[in-house]
Amino acid sequence: MPASDVVEQQGQPWNRQRLRSTNERLLLDRLRSAGAASRAQLARETGLSKPTVSSALASLAAAGLVHEVGTHAPERGRTAVLYAPDPAAGYALGVDVGRSWLRVAVADLDGAVVARADVRNRARGSAAMADLVVGAAREVVASSGVDPVEVVHGVVGTPGVYDEKRRRVRYAMHLPGWGRAGLIDRMGEELGIPLEVHNDANLAALGEYTYGVGAGSRLFAYILIGTGLGMGVVAEGKLFTGAHGLAGEIGFLPWPGQQKPETLEDAVSGVAVVEAARAFGMSGQLTAKAVFDAARHGNPAAVQAVQLEGERIAHTVAAAAAVLDPDLVVLGGGVGHSVDLLLRPVRERLRALTPLRPKVAPSRLGEDAVLLGAVATALGTARDVVFERRSAAS
Repeated sequence: MPASDVVEQQGQPWNRQRLRSTNERLLLDRLRSAGAASRAQLARETGLSKPTVSSALASLAAAGLVHEVGTHAPERGRTAVLYAPDPAAGYALGVDVGRSWLRVAVADLDGAVVARADVRNRARGSAAMADLVVGAAREVVASSGVDPVEVVHGVVGTPGVYDEKRRRVRYAMHLPGWGRAGLIDRMGEELGIPLEVHNDANLAALGEYTYGVGAGSRLFAYILIGTGLGMGVVAEGKLFTGAHGLAGEIGFLPWPGQQKPETLEDAVSGVAVVEAARAFGMSGQLTAKAVFDAARHGNPAAVQAVQLEGERIAHTVAAAAAVLDPDLVVLGGGVGHSVDLLLRPVRERLRALTPLRPKVAPSRLGEDAVLLGAVATALGTARDVVFERRSAAS
């Protein structure tokens, strides 16, 4: 056996089963990262012998982890069978909990969403919110046609920060009662799968890095502007969350001056857009979306409110630029949807505020950023779980 077929694991005795599992995982990861390949191609790229590759692929196929996806006919030589990971070997659940909307999706192991639902969040308490999440998730799984047992892991995106020790969400100011201890555990038990919880801005940043405009960026900041204000930071493809998971909680930064707004969130969130529009003379039942729509039609008060919002967002970008030195700042969330109106005042004000001017761009994923970030995060664990389960069973 070639030396490259033997994988040493420090502190663990070598055995044939561990070696087989390591080789199978090596091939599966190669197929997932670089696409379908033949046995000969896998042997060349991994350094494993052809018999080892053939044996490992046979085991992966028997476990339902890979399948044949076609053939390749070279100019000379025999036609080769191509293998790829079977996306239906397992599934992951993503959940985005927001004040106005609950978004839920089930994705296969390739990351393709097979079913999703967007549900109005009319819950007025933590128990009702938990029931809404569980009910929506069950409906999405049912509509997908996937056996619930095949959904192996879930990730929930929420405002605030999850305290693992106390088993509760902290700082979710706009979701009353959502910080009750044990609530996430209860939902996981009712759904029958482990649930991770992550800050929504962090997940949005990961979603934008995986599927959107942040792809390939060395360091970028995603600023989530909606009911509240948050920021996710991705450096070299990984989230930076700080010592206690609080990195990016920029909404708590004080706003200059002694009168309202008092914090950056007071100044920049969707509520601030509505308050500014009223101060400039708009009336009626207003939402941030209504203000932006009115600005597009030339309403003077709405135009002034949007101009002010852009200038305040520039302060947020300036703070991120000074602390992080990002090569890209992405604006997303409900307010970020109207970046077409905001980019000019943001850039103009940024030039006046600081010599540090990172590229500022709108989110490509829009309101799906948190949900897709949750899916991407859940898939990382789901792929591991599926491999271990199916390998053990076979």
